[in-house]
Amino acid sequence: MLDFLFKIIALLAVFGAVFLATQAILDWSFSRTAHTRAVNKRLKMIREGASREEIMSRLRKATPRQLTSLPGFMVGPAKKLEKTMMTAALPVAATQAIFFMMGAFVAVMALLLLAIGGAGIAFSAGTFVLAFALAVCATILLPLMVISSIAQRRRKKVEEQFPVALDVFVRALRAGHPIASAIELLTTEMEDPIGSEFGLVSDEVSYGAELTDALGAMADRWDLEDIRMFVVSLSVQNETGGNLAEILQNLSEVIRARASLFMKVRALSSEGRMTGWMLTILPIVAFLGLFTVNPEFYLSVAQETMFIVGFIGLLTLYGIGFFWIRKLVNLKV
Repeated sequence: MLDFLFKIIALLAVFGAVFLATQAILDWSFSRTAHTRAVNKRLKMIREGASREEIMSRLRKATPRQLTSLPGFMVGPAKKLEKTMMTAALPVAATQAIFFMMGAFVAVMALLLLAIGGAGIAFSAGTFVLAFALAVCATILLPLMVISSIAQRRRKKVEEQFPVALDVFVRALRAGHPIASAIELLTTEMEDPIGSEFGLVSDEVSYGAELTDALGAMADRWDLEDIRMFVVSLSVQNETGGNLAEILQNLSEVIRARASLFMKVRALSSEGRMTGWMLTILPIVAFLGLFTVNPEFYLSVAQETMFIVGFIGLLTLYGIGFFWIRKLVNLKV
C-alpha cells in the first residue's frame, strides 16, 4: 500500500514539475514575443545602445539619392530601384544589390558556357543568346521580382497602419500633448515600418529640421498621398490655425473611405491582376524549369538561325506584354 502511495506521489510530483516548467517556458516565450512585437527597429537599436546618428544612418541607408554621375537614361531606373530597395528595407544598398546581381550574372553565365562546352555542344550565337537569357532570368529578373514583392507588401502595411497612427496622433493631441510629443508617442507605440519612419522624423526634428519638411521627406520616400495630405493639413493649420485634432480626425475618415473604395476596386480587378502576375512569372519559371529538367529541348535547336530570330522575337513580345499588362491592371484610386 505504501509503495502504491509513493508511486502516486512521485507521478504527481513529476507531473507538477513538468506542468510548471512548461508554463514557465510558454509564459517567457509569449511575453518575449509580445515585447518584440510591441517595439520597432528603431527602439531595438536604442535598447542596444546605438547613438542617434548611427540610428539615422542605418534607417536612411537605402534612401534614394541624387544620381548625377549616371547617364540620363539610367537615372530613372536607378532611382526606381533605390526606392524599391528602401521600401523593402533590405540590409543592402541599391548599389550593393546591383553589384551582387552583376557578379551572380557573370558567374552563372560562365558556368552555363562551361557546361555547354563540356557537354560537347558547339558554341554558336544561339547558344550564347540562350545562356545569356537564362542568366538574366535567374540572377536579375527573379531577384527583382522578389524585391518588388517584398516592397509592395511593406508599402501596403504602411497604408494600413497610417490611419491607426492618425488616430493615436489625434488622441494624443486631445490629451494635451504638443505635436512633437504626439509624434514621439507614435515612435514608441507603432510597429514597423511606420514606427521607425516616425522615429526618423522625430530624430530629424531634434537635429533642427522643420516638422513639415521631415514629414514631406517621409511622404516622398514612400510616395503615399495619405502622408502628403497629412503634411498639407499640418502646414495649413500652422499658417491659419484651427482645431488640428478635428482636422486630422476628418482626414483619418477620408483615408479609410479611400481605402475601402480601393479594396473594392482591387476586388473587381483581382482576376485581371492575377492574370497579369501569372503571365509575367509563368514564362520565366517555365523557361528555367524546362531548361533545368531537359536542356536538350533548347540546345538541340540553338544552332539554327531561326532559333535566334524567334527567341529574340519572343523576348521582345514578352517585354511589350509585361509593360502593357502592368498599365492595364495598375488602376489609380
